[in-house]
Amino acid sequence: MKKLKLFVACLITIFATSCEKPGSQGIGLNYNTLRDGFQTPADSVKPWCYYYWIGDDISKEGLTKDLEAMKEAGIGAALIGNINPDEKDGKVPLFSEKWWEIMVHAVVEGKRLGVDIGIFNCPGWSQSGGPWVKPEMAMRYLTYSETKINGGRNITLQLSKPTAEFQDTYVLAFPSIAAESKRLIADNSTIRIQPSVGNSEKLIDGNNSTATGFPKSVEKFQIDIKSQVSIKARSVKIIPSKDAFKVKCDIYAEVDNSFNLVKSLIIDRSKLSPNVGADQYAPVHIAIPETDAKNFRLAFQALGGTFKSNTYPNAKVDKWQLSEIIISEAAGLDSYAEKSLAKLHPTPFPSFVSYLWDTQPDVVQNDLSISSKEVIDLSDKMDADGNLIWDAPEGEWTIQRYGMTPTGTKNAPAAPQGKGYEIDKMSEELVRFHFDQFVGEFLKRLPEESKSAFKYVIADSYEMGSQNWSDDFQQKFQDKYSYDPKPFLPTYSGRIVQSVDASDRFLWDVRRLVADEVAYEYVGGLRKVSNEHNLQMWLENYGHWGFPSEFLMYGGQSDLVSGEFWNEGTLGDIECKAASSAAHIYGKPRVSAEAFTAAYQSYLRHPALLKKRGDWSFTEGINHFVLHLYIHQPDDNRKPGVNAWFSTEFNRHNTWFEQSKAWMTYLRRNQHMLTQGQYSADVAYFIGENTPIMTGTRNPELPQGYSYDYLNAEVLLNRVTVKNGRLTFPDGMSYGLLVLPPVDNMRPSVLEKIKSLVQAGANIYGAPPTTSPSLENYPESDAQVQTMAAELWGEQTDQPLFRSFGEGHVIDNMSLKEALEKIDLKRDLKLDGDYKILWTHREADNGDIYFITNQSDDVLNISPSFNVQGMKPQLWDAVTGEIRALPVFKETDGYTTVPLSFEKDQSFYIVFSETDLDSKYDSNFPEAQITTSIEGSWEVDFLNKDIGPKGPVTFNTLSDWNQSDSDAIKFYSGTANYSTTFEMGEISPNQIYMIDLGQVSVMGTVTLNGQEVGTTWIYPFQLDVTNQLKQGKNELVVKVANLWRNRLIKDKMLPENERYSWHIVDDIKPNEEPPSAGLLGPVSIKSISKTRQ
Repeated sequence: MKKLKLFVACLITIFATSCEKPGSQGIGLNYNTLRDGFQTPADSVKPWCYYYWIGDDISKEGLTKDLEAMKEAGIGAALIGNINPDEKDGKVPLFSEKWWEIMVHAVVEGKRLGVDIGIFNCPGWSQSGGPWVKPEMAMRYLTYSETKINGGRNITLQLSKPTAEFQDTYVLAFPSIAAESKRLIADNSTIRIQPSVGNSEKLIDGNNSTATGFPKSVEKFQIDIKSQVSIKARSVKIIPSKDAFKVKCDIYAEVDNSFNLVKSLIIDRSKLSPNVGADQYAPVHIAIPETDAKNFRLAFQALGGTFKSNTYPNAKVDKWQLSEIIISEAAGLDSYAEKSLAKLHPTPFPSFVSYLWDTQPDVVQNDLSISSKEVIDLSDKMDADGNLIWDAPEGEWTIQRYGMTPTGTKNAPAAPQGKGYEIDKMSEELVRFHFDQFVGEFLKRLPEESKSAFKYVIADSYEMGSQNWSDDFQQKFQDKYSYDPKPFLPTYSGRIVQSVDASDRFLWDVRRLVADEVAYEYVGGLRKVSNEHNLQMWLENYGHWGFPSEFLMYGGQSDLVSGEFWNEGTLGDIECKAASSAAHIYGKPRVSAEAFTAAYQSYLRHPALLKKRGDWSFTEGINHFVLHLYIHQPDDNRKPGVNAWFSTEFNRHNTWFEQSKAWMTYLRRNQHMLTQGQYSADVAYFIGENTPIMTGTRNPELPQGYSYDYLNAEVLLNRVTVKNGRLTFPDGMSYGLLVLPPVDNMRPSVLEKIKSLVQAGANIYGAPPTTSPSLENYPESDAQVQTMAAELWGEQTDQPLFRSFGEGHVIDNMSLKEALEKIDLKRDLKLDGDYKILWTHREADNGDIYFITNQSDDVLNISPSFNVQGMKPQLWDAVTGEIRALPVFKETDGYTTVPLSFEKDQSFYIVFSETDLDSKYDSNFPEAQITTSIEGSWEVDFLNKDIGPKGPVTFNTLSDWNQSDSDAIKFYSGTANYSTTFEMGEISPNQIYMIDLGQVSVMGTVTLNGQEVGTTWIYPFQLDVTNQLKQGKNELVVKVANLWRNRLIKDKMLPENERYSWHIVDDIKPNEEPPSAGLLGPVSIKSISKTRQ
């Protein structure tokens, strides 16, 4: 937002504490370039598409036609994914010579047509694997076998392998914890389950291979375990068996003849595949307050939400099972399976707190934990066959044979010959090896003259879970944290080493290192090797199944970063901001989105239905669409052709695709505008340092009228300085306030940088950290954090805090709105009232661009106030390409208020520029008057004679095809030409004339007097016909396309051998009514008076 130079100078001088935006770091807008790129968008702002080859059903001829159709529609790049949902060979098997020829043909044709090509880095959409990945190259996790022995003697024994595919790492021994043997088991206890189920005694038989089943038809179960002996219970361990489940679990103990609640929790094992945890049936370990009792009760209440994935379906069984319930005197580390990444969040949407746990009270007795000094490394005493020879000291010892085993995740969905283990995500060397096997092999086959069309290597959203060890993990760990991780490895089995706090800190260090390594070794490694071959890496920086990294750092290592949104539902609500924040803070101008992914509803969607969600994504920071999905159509005999359950059908066989160029132009105009200047942001929400993390948190929520990004520790440490009281980045991004997350930990290096930023003039909001989360340099690290926190925040009270420190301020114990007012950070856009209006702002030194979208189904008349002065507003309409002045506005107190009017789903750019335009109209939104109503009959020619009427049909009045008595019209799918004539009176040079089609289902291209006017695809269905309209007789043709769904409904009623259409995914419902179709009207010519001179 720009201020007059003198005003800015005075403001900075008078209000030294203000953090108003200081401009946009020397970024200027060339008005002519901005205007020309809007009215005639450049090739560089074309949308791209995912281009899936489904089931190896491919052909050169179909590929050429696909790319030609993309070129004509305005798609700039095709990102090829070899997707095989059935995971079986197709007509052209993957890796056959013919398949390679067609892959090469794609690049050759892309070069000819000017359509760039990218390929997914392996078969399937996720993630990076293949048959070339051997077990020792795969993603692996640390597992172990365990043996207990009595010492004081020389022992020789063979230690078992826990899995067949196993790489030895360490053999460790430590004094056994006596409390582990003090537990309720069948020898000293009885068990009763209500309602009764079979094999209840299996829950306490000490055998993990047996199980008890719980019918899913029953919501609540009560399990009573009664013992002959009293124990001091400190933990409950629940070991799952088969099948996913999610329950509320209440644990009770009988004390003084009354059952008292000891602990309540949610156990969510609603997905069991290896991509949400390599240890599929890892124990649920629950630390409880020390409780002296004989009798215990567990109450289970089944909860909904067990996820059934189309790609990774759970077994459809009528019960869920548990192997063991162990109530023990052993303390153990709460949630150790999750903390060690053996289990991960089981839904697609981990929240900010999904990997945060309540603080577990420390153990008081030393014999409940292991001293790190007592952990003995016996690795050199075991031979390759697992034979251990050891002179064991006195006492009982627990020996663990540790090693790595593959997590089990494989790239998917892919043909059998293209499927294999996922490559180690913490080894750049192995990532490079993986690249060579697929992308590298492809590069070898490309002719040199066509290689320039091959531009991108694709990594889709992460769906492959975590690993928690790798070949050089120990060395990297020691280099990073300056201590040896080996003595703390018993925490992987739930033991407490040193203390609960030390054990938690160690596992925090593990998770943080995994997150960093996945970002740098996997993403960074794949980017580097791609760049070495003149390719760019394109990445979605989040993951819906077991994302192990930190979303900002993960995205920051790629060349290009992308979010994702689905047309229906909420998927995208965190993904798009994840991508735009990463792009903004790592200096990446383009922010892509996998756009309009969808579930089922085959051939029901069209551009008008997509617009609202697409516009929403623009306000989340997206400025480039990758359409999901163009599916390869190998021939013209099967129409509408190959489809899938997970996409909008962007392909040449779709009825409206040929006319979609008008919508593509709309997208291109938006993508042009939203890459101009600099994203204007007010607040940076720091995400903290805890991992894994897929989203930040806005806690507290940002008041209306401001904008934000998420920010991580890496950029805070390495890319942020302070300029004019704002956190400022080298590429121009800046923020007026840093909001700390609602966590109490921070490493000293990060707090030290925050301290230096505040000293230099930055403003921070939030409570002080009290500890470091890491075991590195502990306990000195905690003392450093507490000392710096005291310097910054001063003495802690619950009173509002606005504390000066150096040139900046520390703010706490007040609302965020109050904090923003304290630092004089004004709202960027003010709008009174509760409207479904969203917006985003791009700024430059000499202009401001606001995108505003009406997300409601109502007409809205609003008067937003923009934090701009000294420039006049203009309206830029990306649907039509129109640019005009908005003559009615007022300036007050540094704001410019502009009356605006929106139809449903409508959006505009409000551009403030130093370039003035002559006013086209006297008001901002003049009312159009009907000049001529076109009410006569229409001749309608249905162009597909195979399924429509054989000759033209006269419509005396316009009506919906789905109301026709003729099945050839009611169930017609395709295009039809509406023709009529009308008389026009005198044409005034002081009028703008529009044709208004009323309602069109779903798109219409208008030709008037032999001249094509344009295509209209969204309400209001209007086009400017001032240059085509003439006095007297006018000839009008409207070419209308409807949806394929109409014909699919008809064919569903017919035997298969009588059907005209062919598609794969059929979700047509019995007796489904065909959707609206055709030109519905009323059609008229409207006029608007120009400005009176």
